[in-house]
This record gives sequence, structure tokens and C-alpha cells, in this order.
Amino acid sequence: MDLAQTAGRPAPSAAASIAGLRILIVDDSLDDRALLMEYLRQQGCRIYLADNGRDGHDKAQAIAPDLILMDIAMPVCDGIMACALLKANPATRRIPVIFLTAAGLPQQRVKGLTAGAIDYVVKPFNFEEIRLRITVHVTASRLGRANDLGEKPRTAGGALDGRLFRMTQDLLLGNLGETPDLASLARAVGTNAHRLNAAFRQVIGMTVFDYLFEERMKRATTMLTQTTLDIQAVAAAVGYGTRQNFATAFRKRYGFAPTELRQMKAGSGQ
Repeated sequence: MDLAQTAGRPAPSAAASIAGLRILIVDDSLDDRALLMEYLRQQGCRIYLADNGRDGHDKAQAIAPDLILMDIAMPVCDGIMACALLKANPATRRIPVIFLTAAGLPQQRVKGLTAGAIDYVVKPFNFEEIRLRITVHVTASRLGRANDLGEKPRTAGGALDGRLFRMTQDLLLGNLGETPDLASLARAVGTNAHRLNAAFRQVIGMTVFDYLFEERMKRATTMLTQTTLDIQAVAAAVGYGTRQNFATAFRKRYGFAPTELRQMKAGSGQ
């Protein structure tokens, strides 16, 4: 079963390590900061703390963390403004920002995505979900930076796992509008379906099709917020034959409809 079939929540899989990551936690709640810090330190992460958006923005510039976990409602400077500032700065725009939002406030999620956040997790925290989200977005960020610099990217797992992941990623991202047959996809990168899924679990903590679902939703979010394409065209571009099926998958992943994201973007004047 993939993420599209689990109401947008991560399915259990082999844990990809997040040890060694440098993570900035920006939250005005001492209790929430302490919970996240304790869990992430147990995973081997290096943790930095900020208690408002201005402090988080300043520390992000000084530290250049691998990822930022940021609350939205904070004094001095809220998470929306801080994220917008980070994304406007060439030195920090590539740092993935994951918002921490209240479970009952989907409008916060919409605002976060329109401000440039790459994802969100809800409070109270599900730590396995946090680990998975961090793994997905840091891996994608590192691969993107490595490609920009012409370097060999660092990934979890062994050299073969990393090579299989990157080759398959290129095939998937090159045509998100098509749903591949797993066996054919595995043959294209010189392996079998079982070994390919095992490589994805080692590198990114999820199966091939879980990863494909995540990337489709990320691409859809970008298209909805940065283009004026009709929602049906966005749906087709990310592999959904009908607008209804796309809207159902999008709502399962984010908790709101594509039209709500588009309306919020239009209302913000961005």
C-alpha cells in the first residue's frame, strides 16, 4: 500500500538514517522545542534552537542547516514571514522548511505552502512521520545541490543503493505524468522490483511508489502556486487522469483541496 492509500500519512518502512543532519527548530513553545530536540538528538542529529521567526531567520543564515522545522504562530515574526524571507534570500532559499501546524487548522498548511514551505507536520507530533519527512526532503535537497554543483550526492545506504535510487529518480521525475510498471522500471536500471524497493527504503525510507506519490504532490503544489494552469492540466501533468482523482489524492496528502491552495495564492496577491 502506498502513501496515496493511507490518507496522506507515511506508511511504515525500513528506517533511513537521519544521523548527522543539522536541524534548526523554530518554535516559541518550550515544550514543543524540547520534545523535538530530544527525539532528534536520539536519532543522531545536531540541533539548533530559535524561539521566533526573526531569530530563526538569523540563525538559518549563520548556520545553513540541512532543514528547518518551523512553527507558524510565533511572536516578533511568524513562520509565514520568516519562510518568505528565507526563500527570498539566495543563501537560504534551498534549505527545506517544514512547518509545524495544529491538526485542526488546514488554513495554516495552505499559508505555509504558499509561503514556500516544502511540507508540514501536525501537532501533536508523530515522530515516525517527522523522521520520514526529514529524510525525504533532505535527500531531495542534497541531490538538487549536488546536481547543481556537478558533484556526487551523499545518500544513505550503500553505493549500489544510492546509484539505483538516483537512476530511478531520474526516470520518475522525467515523466511524472506516467505511472510505470515496477518490474519494467527495475529492469531499466538493471535490477529487480524487490531489490529496487529495498534500495529506496535504505536511501529514503519508503518504497518506489510511495516516493512517486510524494514527488507528484510536490510538483503539483509548485504548479498550483507558481503557474496559472488549469487544475485538470496540473492533474494530467502529475499522472492523474481526472481532476476528481487528483483532488482526492491531494486532499489526502495535505488535508485541503487543490482549489483551496489556488484560491489562497490568488488572495495573497503573490
